[in-house]
Amino acid sequence: MGTGRKNADTNGTMMQYFEWYLHNDGNFWKQAAEQAASISRVGITAVWLPPAYKGQAGINDVGYGAYDLYDLGEFDQKGTVRTKYGTKDEYLAAIRAFHRASIDVYADMVFNHKMGADYPEMVDAYEVDPANRNRAESGDMKIEAWTGFNFPGRKDKYSDFHWDHTCFDGVDYDQRTKHSAIYEFENTHFDQDVDRENGNYDYLMGADLAFTVPKVREELYRYGLWYLKTTDVDGFRLDAIKHISSDFFGEWLGKLRRETGKELFTVGEYWQADLQTLAAYIDKVGGCMSLFDVPLHMHFFQACHSNGNYDMRQMFNGTLVQKDPTHAVTFVANHDTQKGQALQTVIENWFKPLAYAMILLRPQGYPCVFYGDYYGVACQGVPPFRNVIDKLLLVRRDCVYGAFHDYADHPDILGWTLEGDDRHPGSGCAVLVDDGPGGEKCMYVGRNHAGEIFVDALGGRQEQIRIGDDGQAVFPVSGGNVSVWIRKDTSTAEAVKE
Repeated sequence: MGTGRKNADTNGTMMQYFEWYLHNDGNFWKQAAEQAASISRVGITAVWLPPAYKGQAGINDVGYGAYDLYDLGEFDQKGTVRTKYGTKDEYLAAIRAFHRASIDVYADMVFNHKMGADYPEMVDAYEVDPANRNRAESGDMKIEAWTGFNFPGRKDKYSDFHWDHTCFDGVDYDQRTKHSAIYEFENTHFDQDVDRENGNYDYLMGADLAFTVPKVREELYRYGLWYLKTTDVDGFRLDAIKHISSDFFGEWLGKLRRETGKELFTVGEYWQADLQTLAAYIDKVGGCMSLFDVPLHMHFFQACHSNGNYDMRQMFNGTLVQKDPTHAVTFVANHDTQKGQALQTVIENWFKPLAYAMILLRPQGYPCVFYGDYYGVACQGVPPFRNVIDKLLLVRRDCVYGAFHDYADHPDILGWTLEGDDRHPGSGCAVLVDDGPGGEKCMYVGRNHAGEIFVDALGGRQEQIRIGDDGQAVFPVSGGNVSVWIRKDTSTAEAVKE
């Protein structure tokens, strides 16, 4: 499965390189290529790029309304050749630019559903209760379902597979009656090995793929192999996996890894705040992928809206990164948590530096920086946090090594230290995050640092802290803030001043 690290001596850091409200001017892939070198310099080692294929909404589609997975901005379909982000050639050029900058690329795979069908079909179906999809709300009926996909603009290039109603198990609209409901098809039925919310959470949107159908699985394997050979990406982010049979991805990834000989680091989106559900899924798929640490994100959300009354001692309790750090991708925000989105859980601006310190400056887990936090979201008034995130990234790259000591012993102040190691000269740090009035904490950074002077890499505190002969020192932090203490006499300390 892999850890996302470029090598054992380097801390890996992923960036979700897009946000929901990007301009649809088609220049994004070109912009990405231009920015690859700059994000590499501060320690980004991998990027998760948005779905690159044609969506039902043409240039307005973020990519999750997946129409033709083989159309990466090459064919005149849905009113456009390019996607929201640009053309196929520009996409491939961006991947090459990231690779030149020593950055791995993860492609976003949307396999749960297809949207924007080319023609409808008459299908035997029945309505189910949206709150309990195991219960029928009607008898058998004929509906006109948008399930026919023959991709006339592509003319069978790359694949002659055409999708019809036998490839799906449900839709949410009957064209004949103009009625919206969740319809389950008689010919396949919903997949069973899925999340149990709403009784059976197979159906999410669009024409729902039936993973019990062999030809569907075979086509997705052929597609995965084509995609890897065409793009040379290094791994995947898998969309909406709680709605897809859990046995599919273990088989799919296993085949692709054997065929290509590549590690193919993969992280799945299983949106569930219950740790046991996530842990059970990882066990069920044999650890073939990591998962996003939704419980930790929800702790960030609760903390930033608690007016300083959140118990910081509990921050990592019940999180995936605490239970299974090798399978945890930690994050502060993503495109789905943005304002106006279905999973909206916006992290307040004051708390973002604290949250990013908690995912970037602890050795556990594989952190993911969000494009919308890094560059800002102008249309929503979200300022860029690039300056502070860059400093945290540099500290992560250079200093977050060696023995780890946790100080989760105060309701307002969470602290931890790393002693550093010989393989990373100048490494070691002490970090304090505070959601209250501020304060200080005596922490151990190692006797190897005795007599050294530490300074706040973020510049919030101007003190210079001398480490005692016993390897300890009292480190301060201001209220509602974060302080990151590193050795003064290092290139990292100089770099964060810029």
